[in-house]
Order: sequence, then C-alpha cells, then structure tokens
Amino acid sequence: MSAFRLATAQYDIGFLANWADYQGKAQRWVAEAAGQGAKLLLFPEYFSMELASLFPESVYKSLSGQLEALQTLLPQFIGLYTRLAQQYDVTILAGSYPVRQADGGYRNRAHLFRSDGSSDFQDKLQMTRFENEHWLITAGDEIKVLDTEFGKIGVNVCYDSEFPMIARKQVELGADLILCPSCTDTVAGYHRVRIGCQARALENQCYVVQSPTVGLAPWSEAVDVNIGAAAVYTPVDYGYPDNGVLAIGELNQTQWVYADIDLATIAKVRQTGQVFNYRDWPGQFRCL
Repeated sequence: MSAFRLATAQYDIGFLANWADYQGKAQRWVAEAAGQGAKLLLFPEYFSMELASLFPESVYKSLSGQLEALQTLLPQFIGLYTRLAQQYDVTILAGSYPVRQADGGYRNRAHLFRSDGSSDFQDKLQMTRFENEHWLITAGDEIKVLDTEFGKIGVNVCYDSEFPMIARKQVELGADLILCPSCTDTVAGYHRVRIGCQARALENQCYVVQSPTVGLAPWSEAVDVNIGAAAVYTPVDYGYPDNGVLAIGELNQTQWVYADIDLATIAKVRQTGQVFNYRDWPGQFRCL
C-alpha cells in the first residue's frame, strides 16, 4: 500500500483518575483518527508519562520513582495498543515509553503496533541533557527500519531527528517515511526538532512526520511544559508543496493532523526532481 492517510497527534498530557480513564482516552484518540480514514497513527515521545499520575504524588514528583513505577503498567500499555491496532485495523507508533533493561537502566522506546497483532520498536539513540544528566536514561544502540504494510519506515525519536546520519541510514535501508515522536518544553526546542525534520525530508527526499506533546501538566516532574505542532514534511520539489509542509497543526492545540501521502512518489522525485539530494549524498566537495 503506497497511498494512504496518516494521522499525527498533538497530544495533551492529562491527569488520570485510573487505568480505565487512560484506556478510554487512548481509544477515543484512535477511534477518531480511524474514523477519518487514517491507517497510520503517530503519537508523541513520552506521551505515556501521563500514566505516572496513576501513582501517589511521591511517585510522580520523583524522576526515578516514576520510571520504576511505570514498569508495572508496561504490559497493560502494550496490550492496550496491540488491541487498538487490531480493533481499528491501523498501524500505531505509540510515542515512547521508558523501558527498564536487564542491567537496571532505562531506554526511551518507541513501540510500533501492527493491525495483525505483531509489534516492533526503535530505541532513542541520542539523549538530551535532561535525559543524560537528570533522568539517567541511556541511549539505544541500533538504527532500525520497521516493516509495515506501507513498506519500511524509520523512527527518529525527538533529538534523533537533529542528527542526519540516523535518518540517512534508515533511508539507505529502504525507508521512504520517517516518524518523529517529540516532546519539547520550549519554542526553541520545538523548532530545533522541526528544523531537523524538515532537513531530513529535504536531504533524503522523503516524508518526515512529527508528533509533539502539548499543553501544561504542572503536576508532572518530567513533562510539565509541552510545546509544539504536529506536521507532515516532504521533499521540496515537483509534486510537493513549495515550502515542504504538507500539513501542520495549530501550535499547542490538542488535535489530530491528517495528510494523504503516496510513498510511490518518492522514487519518482529521486529520479526526475529538480535536484537529486538523495542521490548526491554526501556529494563531492572540493574545498581547494
């Protein structure tokens, strides 16, 4: 399937009453997107951190405490999105979730759930200062592409989008679509990720889709301020928008952003475009 509709979320971090509250919220989001014909759904980085509100204040006010507590909900989280992907016949990249490793450390993991009940994941590869210095979350060690009914896709988790070799490796492995779940707490942070996404779309002549958390969650020690706009970025060439922005949401508003894309156009633009960014990587530089 090369042509399909996707949905990318501007997702609000809420304070939850109980697991049923979260389950209902997740189902409403997925049902709404599926009802609009979306077949691929993208949620933001760390959108799962609202689950910390299900624990006592001493937990959700502790950076280390919430990581440990969230492990008890991970099987339910995986089960929920596995079921929703099957129930609504969609593929879901469920943002990211901190997952404890065998060595006791944590990785920021983006889970992909397919409509046939199978799943996969990509760990974040580049850690921000907050993750490194305060949260002590460690980097993944493998650049992957994930198989879907739409073909191979890459995942750049937030800061990963600012490092061109990650997306380039994924494109070389066959990905024409890069998904970027993000979580930023300043306008500058949002624009860093946005600029990274647009640059990756430009230099690889591929689609890149960003999904941010939005709104204020003053109760949360981890995701208290959330700023961004979801968007779908494209090559800047024949057949695409002149500014490379196919769709973009209203800054900081809770909403889905939809776009109809056709991955078959990627091969065409790489062969017949005004420029050949993909082919010319890294180019021949003559400085002398």
